Formats: sequence, C-alpha cells, structure tokens
Amino acid sequence: MLRVAIPYGLLSSNQLFKLADIADKYDRGYGHFSTRQNIQFNWPKLEETPNILKELAKVEMHAIQTSGNCIRNITTDQFAGVTYDEIIDPRHIAEILRQWSSFHPEFALLPRKFKIAITGSKKDRALVQCHDIGLEFFKNKNNEIVTKIWVGGGLGRTPVIGSVIKNELEWKHILTYCEAILRVYNLYGRRDNIYKARIKILVKSLGIEEFKKLVDEEWKYIKDGPNTINSEELNRIKKYFSEPDYKKIKKDSLKSHEKDKSFNQWVSKCTNPHKKKGYRSVIFSLKETGNPPGDASSSQMRAVANLSEEYSFSEIRVSHEQNLILADVQEDKLHELWIKAKKYHLVTPNIGLLTDIICCPGGDFCSLANAKSIPIAQSIQDLFEDIDYLHDIGDVNLNISGCMNACGHHHVGHIGILGVDKDGSEWYQVTIGGNQGNFASIGKVIGPSFSAKEMPIVIKKIIEVYLNNRNEEEIFIDCVSRIGLDPFKKYVYQNSEATE
Repeated sequence: MLRVAIPYGLLSSNQLFKLADIADKYDRGYGHFSTRQNIQFNWPKLEETPNILKELAKVEMHAIQTSGNCIRNITTDQFAGVTYDEIIDPRHIAEILRQWSSFHPEFALLPRKFKIAITGSKKDRALVQCHDIGLEFFKNKNNEIVTKIWVGGGLGRTPVIGSVIKNELEWKHILTYCEAILRVYNLYGRRDNIYKARIKILVKSLGIEEFKKLVDEEWKYIKDGPNTINSEELNRIKKYFSEPDYKKIKKDSLKSHEKDKSFNQWVSKCTNPHKKKGYRSVIFSLKETGNPPGDASSSQMRAVANLSEEYSFSEIRVSHEQNLILADVQEDKLHELWIKAKKYHLVTPNIGLLTDIICCPGGDFCSLANAKSIPIAQSIQDLFEDIDYLHDIGDVNLNISGCMNACGHHHVGHIGILGVDKDGSEWYQVTIGGNQGNFASIGKVIGPSFSAKEMPIVIKKIIEVYLNNRNEEEIFIDCVSRIGLDPFKKYVYQNSEATE
C-alpha cells in the first residue's frame, strides 16, 4: 500500500487529475480516501514506487511522513475557510505546523506515530479531543484569539479522550508549546512495548498535572525562541489561502426546483451552509450502495476535478468521513452540478445517514486486520438502500474497523463495529454511544461479538429499538443517552449466535 499525503485535506484539480492517472497506470483504477484526509493506493508494485513518487512531485505531492513513528499528516476542518461558524481559518496554522514538522530531525523517530488536528470553528469537525495533540481556537473574554490544547487523546487498542493541558495559549506560542510536548514524549515515551508507546499511555501513567509540569519546564527554555510565530510569518502563510473571487448573488435560486424531491433530498443532506450568501459547499458521497466506502474510481476523480474547475475555483477537499467536497458552489448552479455529478454516481443523498459508513480497508487489503470490513459495510448498505427510510431514521454515524488499530474510528461512531479474530474465524464486536465533535465520547461494547452474516440484522435491530423509543425529532445518539444501552442489548441478543 502507498499512502499519499493530502495536507489538511486540500487538493487542486491538477493534483486530483494526477491521482487518477496514477490509479490507472500503477494501480487498479481507483484510490481509497482515508479518515486522515489522505489517499491510499492498494496495488502499487514496489519497483514502480519511484516512478509514482516522481509523478506526484510534478504536482507538488509526496508520501513523506504518511507512515512510521513520526508526525503524520496535519488534519483540520474540511470546511475550513468557508464555514459560517468559523472563528479563525485553521489552515494557516496547519500549514505552519506542516512546514515545521516535515523532516524535523528531532522527531523523525518518535516512540510511536503522532497525530495533530486543528479546529477553528464553534463546531469541532476535526475530532481534536481524540488526537495526540488537538488545537481548538476560540475567542477569550478579551476577544483575543487563543488556543485550548488537548493532549493524549487517541483511539486504537486503548481509546482515550484527551486531557486539556492548556486552556488559553496565545497563538504565537503554538509551535514552541507543541515542540515542548513532543520533547517530553520523545524523552519519556516507552519504546519497549509497541502497544504502550503512544503519548496517551504516557499521559495516563504520569497524570495530566505531572505531564504538564514536565512540558512547562521544557517550554520555558524555548518559549520565546526562533519558533515563536509572529504576525509577519502568519500573514505570509495567509496569502496562500486568499479568498476566491466570489460573486454577489441575491436571487433565491433553489425555489425554482422546490418540487424536485430527489434534488431537494440531495441538497438537504449533501450541501453545507456557506459564509457567503448564495454559495454552498457540496459533498460528493463515495458511499453508493455496492461500492467500498471511501473508494473513488479514476473516472470519478477526473469527474470531480473537472466539476471543481467549472463550479468551485479548481479546489477539492477530502473529508474525515471519506467523501469529496467542492467548497464554493453557487446556489444557482447546484441543480446543474447535480445533473452532471449523477452520471458518475456521486450524488447519493446519504451524508450523515446510516449508509454514509466510515470504513477502513480491512482484511481485504491490510495485513494488520483481524477481519474484513468492506463486505460488512456493503451488506449493511444493501439492507438500508431505501433512501426515504434512511431519511426517516435521521443522522446516525456508523464506523467499521477491521482491527484494534481503529483506522475506521469505530470507538467514536454512534454505532461502532470492530472485527475480531476467534480461532481463525472472523467475528464482530459492536459498540453504541460513541460521538465525535465538541462532546466526544467513546462507545461502549454491548456484549459478545457476532458472526459476519448476523451483522446486517444486528444493525437493523439497533435501529428498530431507536425508532420505537425516540421522541419527536430526537436523533439516534440523543436517544441512546436518554434510554441507555439495556434496551438495545435485550433486543439485539434475542436468538443471536453471538459468542464471547
């Protein structure tokens, strides 16, 4: 597998065209977009890798620090710069962090991989609480931009919601404070046991107060050093994220299509409000029934690249949910865009719904996996293919991982599925009650694991419990919080083959 970096999930049309060409020439005609906002190619030949890297370099792309015990791709809000609830565009800081962390000699061989996420909006769409370092920008009581810093979060074998190590940090000190955290981790993190090497284990063993003391002691030597960010440097980076040439749009263009049910379903689920009047962000679903979640064919990549040039300033975003986004689309062009995108199976109106499944490649492609993920996702999609029924169910996050590494983020799915190995056969453990965003939480295991053939019915039963117990307008996760897990357990395990 070759993983290609897409810093903070931002692509130009030329870069996406190049990824499509690589998929055709060196792979099997598709790529897999991951929860880290990167793309993975599953079938490249080792001897052809130098040629792939050469092709990537032509469009300023690479595979640097996409694997190994280093600082990985910096991730952020997929709607950065265009969302109506934004306090600060986090891409500026993400790019400064990217330049600082790339080839950083001190952090090239950390005890384990290291992930940083940034949010600059009122709603956290970057899952900052579940990263090694999470940066949350907000305005303090003096109306100054400051950062809350989370540390020691993570999923995998030991899922942990991070701890706040700094409630208010001036933005100019972000690099030096992150450097102090990494130095402490590099010095004290375990290297004798791969399963206990992540920073979350160090923070837990020391306690957040002791860990903070060590960080502050290290920070005092570098706090005002050369890595302090000044306004000149921030403004230099901001120039690379200049606002596109938006048009003034007054007409409410969506009213002319208000009787088109299919189109309006798509608009309601697959477009997001925009900071500019008359614009929307469009999400292309890569979760059509029958296709592996997150996979895009080369023809789909080229279609999205072409559509971005025609409708969205030649820019594409990759979402944490493994979909593709055009950030700046005029509302009066939405119907036209929808018609064209439909030809490439990109307009399934299921964003945020049960079949918008987050799913790792699983046992079909990954040597670490205990079980297959993709067939489970497809069997669930087949059972819930009625789009009207999906819309009636409402917002539900379903996440699937093929092993404890949790690349599918199953711990924070409203419903999570984990593949486990039992005496050489594949079984699936189910969690309920996980959540992302501002109120991140880890789901709880509901009981013994299920066979692969049972999984669609298990999910159906979970949804039936919700539908039978929900209050008016109550979404799934709120219903779970209110009624608890017992009603789900009782109904799901009736006549089940589940096993310890």
